[in-house]
Amino acid sequence: MFKKFLILVLSSLLISCGDDVSNEFTGSDISAANLDASFSLMNQFGERVSLDTYKNKVIAVFFGFTNCPDICPTSLQELKFIKQKLGDLGESFQVLFVTLDPERDTQEKLKLFIPSFDPTFIGLYGTNKEINKIASQYKVFHQKVEQGDSYTIDHSSGIYFIDRQGKIRIRHPYGSPVEGIISDVRKLLSESI
Repeated sequence: MFKKFLILVLSSLLISCGDDVSNEFTGSDISAANLDASFSLMNQFGERVSLDTYKNKVIAVFFGFTNCPDICPTSLQELKFIKQKLGDLGESFQVLFVTLDPERDTQEKLKLFIPSFDPTFIGLYGTNKEINKIASQYKVFHQKVEQGDSYTIDHSSGIYFIDRQGKIRIRHPYGSPVEGIISDVRKLLSESI
């Protein structure tokens, strides 16, 4: 009798461990960090938007700047590919590009830049204070680096994924395999609201 009970308990533990494995993400699960996902910024259409504007969607947040020569356009191309691969689920997936260069990335510039990747992507800008606040919340490093009579922006280049309840859940560093990102987005989309 004890052996049967022990086998039943062990089987239950193995099954429950198996369920946990299916919920693991390929990116870094940063849920426990409880980062503040909230923001209030302007979009490329001149409208003030917040996290609530994209309620019930899985959101990818990427910080960059329009003059970025490589990482930013590459990441936005990957996000475009990811959205396409999601098929109909892509309607519940929103990409937000937050500029780290509010001096040059005006509404007009974002209005031209963002749709060149996907017309559903949203470019966000604000004052230096607003940008510094959201970058701090997401733990994004950024600094202006002078280059002759111009400048560039050094910045961390991860993509943050927010679930449909508005919580930052996953971070994928630059160069993460796209298939893993798609898998993580699908998992977030499958969670109940």
